[in-house]
Amino acid sequence: MSPQALTTGALDLAGIRERVDAALTDFLRRPSSRVPPQNRRGHRHDLDRALTDYVLAPGKRIRPLLCVIGWQAAGGDGGRDGGEGEGEETVMRLAASLELFHAFALIHDDILDDSDTRRGLPSAHRAFAARHRGRPDADVLGRNLAVLLGDLALVRCDGILHTAGFTERQRHAVLPLIDTMRNEVVLGQYLDLHTAGSPTDDIDRALTVIRLKTARYTVERPLQLGAALAGGDAQTLHACSAYALPLGEAFQLRDDLLGTFGDPSVTGKPVTEDLRSGKATVLMALAVRRAAPRQAELLDRLVGNPRMDEEGAMAVRRVLEATGARATVEKMISDRYGMAVAALDRSPFSPHATEALRRIAAGAVVRTA
Repeated sequence: MSPQALTTGALDLAGIRERVDAALTDFLRRPSSRVPPQNRRGHRHDLDRALTDYVLAPGKRIRPLLCVIGWQAAGGDGGRDGGEGEGEETVMRLAASLELFHAFALIHDDILDDSDTRRGLPSAHRAFAARHRGRPDADVLGRNLAVLLGDLALVRCDGILHTAGFTERQRHAVLPLIDTMRNEVVLGQYLDLHTAGSPTDDIDRALTVIRLKTARYTVERPLQLGAALAGGDAQTLHACSAYALPLGEAFQLRDDLLGTFGDPSVTGKPVTEDLRSGKATVLMALAVRRAAPRQAELLDRLVGNPRMDEEGAMAVRRVLEATGARATVEKMISDRYGMAVAALDRSPFSPHATEALRRIAAGAVVRTA
């Protein structure tokens, strides 16, 4: 994709993903002067290689994509704060940093949830354990190495930000938003851990976790970061939120449905995982609130039971259907999609960015993975 494709004509979303991947590849495979050689030949250590493989694996790249679109939406043109093309290089590195932070979050999230898979492959701690299966402490070593891998992803995230080439104005606009995003993710994960286990009817609590862990982290902050980089004013940042928050909620509500009713061969995640962990979803809270006594007893007995089998999961799904919880979540997704699209009609975004955001909204709520 030519650099001009960001600022002239319709935005090439696939091309933007390619440029983000190129920025990640260039940064991760370039030897760091701050890291001493691991041996006389200067080979990179295993964690470096593992992180490169993990980050460059195929993925949606939704956060980097929204960051670049936010930059374009606020008038990013590659020349406002630097020479021709310098602005595009900066936004690509900012966008790439979000993918590195996401790697950190996913790796640690899988450890906390004791997840076996991620994107259809073994999670990082399971992959490390399998690699050292001959050792009696393979599982413990796998978890410990994965913790370090997540730590390294966060270090590399800061590293690429240090080389992004921010102007003083950009630094003051962007870095506080990054700090806010990181704090929100940690708080969201904290609340998620505290609410998991036995099913409850606390819909508001489930929605709070969604807003922190997904709506803000996945959609609002990446979009705002790109807009702030381009010099977007308060009205532009507010318009980002008006679009992003309902869409982010719809995105996670769809994820919750896929986590229970999806096809594991497509989602890359077992459909019993959320039920076994007792994840506090809006879907489950609705079912608990509406359940008849026998249904409530079944949910209380099975949801959060790590030994739940497929037969038990099927029984829970029947309750989710019979109580209308699944249908209500579908309506919530549709309503929030409508709110996000309506917000675009009122936004000051550039026409090409608006069209790209419409496409992203449609893809976020109508999907199978």
